[in-house]
Amino acid sequence: MAEILLEAANLDVGYATGWAKPATVVVKNVSLSIGRGEVVGIVGESGSGKTTLGRALLGLVRPLAGTIRFAGTDITRLDEAAMRPLRRRMQMVFQDPMASLNPRHMIARILTAPLRLHGLARTQREALALASQTLDQVGLPLAALQRYPHELSGGQRQRVGIARAVMLKPDFVLADEIVSGLDVSTQAQVLRLIGDLSRDMGLAMAFISHDLSVIRAVCDRVLVMRQGEITEEGACETVFAAPRSPYTRSLIDAIPLPVPDPHWLARLPEAVP
Repeated sequence: MAEILLEAANLDVGYATGWAKPATVVVKNVSLSIGRGEVVGIVGESGSGKTTLGRALLGLVRPLAGTIRFAGTDITRLDEAAMRPLRRRMQMVFQDPMASLNPRHMIARILTAPLRLHGLARTQREALALASQTLDQVGLPLAALQRYPHELSGGQRQRVGIARAVMLKPDFVLADEIVSGLDVSTQAQVLRLIGDLSRDMGLAMAFISHDLSVIRAVCDRVLVMRQGEITEEGACETVFAAPRSPYTRSLIDAIPLPVPDPHWLARLPEAVP
């Protein structure tokens, strides 16, 4: 088994509903682990707590109870100053790239600013060289550097979001519903890119989705969430072939899955820049 990179134990996460009122608990007593180089899917219906769990794992939401350890460090109660050295190693790709990319900045600035901030490039020239290299890695032309987000397609914007995350050479990436707004062909291209990057860079990844076929295509293990709790977990093939939880079975029955072809992504044509 791969070395554990990220581990949560007995995690409760919630949000305050008003002054002097108890917090509404959204994630309840969740325990999980993600190994280096492992892609773990988190699946469930809307409102099941998937995104809240993901944000807690990144230290963006402080849990009400439980612990989170990253690379052996307990990050559960760290303040922002203490978390800052770990931010480069923990990255997120957002669901809506148009909302997460600054519309006033060209892609060159969006990509080079984090490199300069985290000290991965000493000069703007070095930062541009690294950004160009990463754009090529995610299948975008260098001309994209001189464009604004609105001048790119949805799939291209999502690739910029992926580039922004992986160029910092993180250990862990959280991908939150990153293909839900894309057409089927572009979804397949982005999924193949995620698989290639995870394999080539040894990334640990949590992949949040409501789409069971997406989880099955890219993940090693899957966690099934319902009403803030994990109802089932295991290797993807095991869970999909013989689900133990009636809820998991209902999800599979609601979206019938074809007989899986493990090589379907590899046979797709290369993305056109």
